[in-house]
Amino acid sequence: MREFQPGGTAVRRDVFRRKVWSAHALRVVEDTAEALVVGCRPGAESLVPTTWIEWLRMGDETARLRALPNLARGNWQLGQWTWRSTAHLQWVPPDTWFSVNAFFDATGEGQLAHWYVNFQRPMRRTPIGFDTFDLLLDLVVAPDLSRWEWKDEDEYAHGRRLGVVSENDHRAVGRAREEAVAMIGEAVGPFAVDRGLRNWRPEPHWPDPRLPAGVLALD
Repeated sequence: MREFQPGGTAVRRDVFRRKVWSAHALRVVEDTAEALVVGCRPGAESLVPTTWIEWLRMGDETARLRALPNLARGNWQLGQWTWRSTAHLQWVPPDTWFSVNAFFDATGEGQLAHWYVNFQRPMRRTPIGFDTFDLLLDLVVAPDLSRWEWKDEDEYAHGRRLGVVSENDHRAVGRAREEAVAMIGEAVGPFAVDRGLRNWRPEPHWPDPRLPAGVLALD
């Protein structure tokens, strides 16, 4: 599979039962044996479930609650969305059940706001980027790694009841939880100070990434 060049576009698709749940156009920061690192800033193009858009625009909690049952039934619609408010990096290693995201303030001096560990199925590279699937559970970590808290455990449990998170997924997430917490405690990988990810800034001359034609077509 191709190696992505810095500045190029890589599309992250979340795929469930052979159907695209979301697609996000991202800028490649680096592509190494350790991880594919991609960046996002306000203006990046995406396709996301319309229930999510309705929730963000209207603050309608019932719209957000419809998303998981729709996902379990395979019955959802996608709408266009433009990323806003924050810039972030995604550190996506191969054969790993989580990614590490660094979120930055996009309105001020771009300081690191928090780390965000996103539990997901291992990425599968594609000609346009990579496919994965968000497994609903997250870990929010302070910029200095001094504290962290689990997020969306109720949603994760509901996803298990609906069959969105399989038993194989659940066992893998259990192991990944321990791996991620150990990585934070030891300040290694993307969390290492000398790794430099905490100081990332979007390149101002890079145009906003766009989704390619045929983004919903799977191999």
